[in-house]
Amino acid sequence: MNSTEHSYSWKPASIASVRWILFGTVCGLVIGLFGSLFAIAIRFATNLRDAHPQVLFLLPLLGCAIIFCYHRIGSREDKGTNTVISAIRSGEHVPPQMAPLIFLSTVLTHLGGGSAGREGAALQLGGSISDMMGRLFRFHSNERRRVIMCGMSAAFSALFGTPLAAAIFAIEVSTVGLIYDSALVPCAISALTARAVASLFGLGPETYVIEAAPAFTPLTAVLTVALSALCGLLSTFFCVFLHRTEHFVEQRFRNEYLRIVLCAVALIVMTLLVGSQTYNGAGAPVIEMCFEEEAALIPAYAFLLKMLFTAVTLSGGFKGGEIVPSLFVGATFGTLFGRLVAAAAPALAFLPGMSALGTSGTAIWAAVGMGCMFCGVTNCPIASILICFEMFGFAGMPFCFLGAAIAYMTSGHFGLYHSQKILYSKFEPGEIDSPIHD
Repeated sequence: MNSTEHSYSWKPASIASVRWILFGTVCGLVIGLFGSLFAIAIRFATNLRDAHPQVLFLLPLLGCAIIFCYHRIGSREDKGTNTVISAIRSGEHVPPQMAPLIFLSTVLTHLGGGSAGREGAALQLGGSISDMMGRLFRFHSNERRRVIMCGMSAAFSALFGTPLAAAIFAIEVSTVGLIYDSALVPCAISALTARAVASLFGLGPETYVIEAAPAFTPLTAVLTVALSALCGLLSTFFCVFLHRTEHFVEQRFRNEYLRIVLCAVALIVMTLLVGSQTYNGAGAPVIEMCFEEEAALIPAYAFLLKMLFTAVTLSGGFKGGEIVPSLFVGATFGTLFGRLVAAAAPALAFLPGMSALGTSGTAIWAAVGMGCMFCGVTNCPIASILICFEMFGFAGMPFCFLGAAIAYMTSGHFGLYHSQKILYSKFEPGEIDSPIHD
């Protein structure tokens, strides 16, 4: 009797598992292909703008093209990544037109010099394509959230080369305090498959080398806590600043064409005042500088300018993401923190291990800053820890591990995504089921 019951319960489970493994593989292959093509298109647009900086002056025209495409093909009430996150919780469909729209509009944004990342497009691209694929596989509506998570994992992994973080981020981001672990297997398979596809196109992972990492001692632990707490507060400020700026611009300029043109002109003026296009685009070269000897050349106020450029870009209606700019902010702020530590080292040489910090460089603090900002703006502590391991290796493991935990707590109930829900409080036990503060 028992053996019969077990055989009947095992067979449906095994069939479902095979089905999800197959879907994860196919999803990884398809979205890995589209994600790779998207990454190549972004790289082409960035290289073209670097070779011809005058393309910046086409930004108002490119902005109008983006608005036109969304009006003709998409929706006037586009909610971007929030649509995908909301679909995970509700089980609703992701609009199929989201994939081509976000692909084209993000490439145009980067071509013109808008300050935005790629991950927002990746999440929307992956969620939209995987939802369409889920219909072909005839998944039920209550299985749709796992379908969408698979797509998000695959696209994120293809673009950033971090399959561990990609898989966990997708099942962690929609609801703070709740992890959809039933989606772990298909998300892991889709992320790893997409990473393999991206590698065939010559797209390597986003990795940074930490040279001369200091020992993890009580002193460096205290410094890590201090930097992490500051980054948690900074991430809160960044999220609020983005949301409030977007709301202010939207209320003042109702016409979408006028809004995007004015913001494009503002970006052009700010770029001319800065004297370079350092803060346009995603800002990957500056992030790389934070881990090299050129880190000393980065202005102390770089993180503030990046926040301003990003807020103006996204408020106007340009498309992209906020996470890569957040990494820029974290890396440059961490570099500034490292400089202050090095400057204070001679005066505090009486503290055990302080003198060594004066010569250890700023790379470890840039890494901690990036991990903490990622955690603070996304409210995804596990994904934040994993992405640090994948980007920086295990040399800075205790620093990033402690940093993510502190930043998660100090960032409060704020975040980038309006559709994200705080199911359980970060500060005390109990369900609160509250929306993200902005």
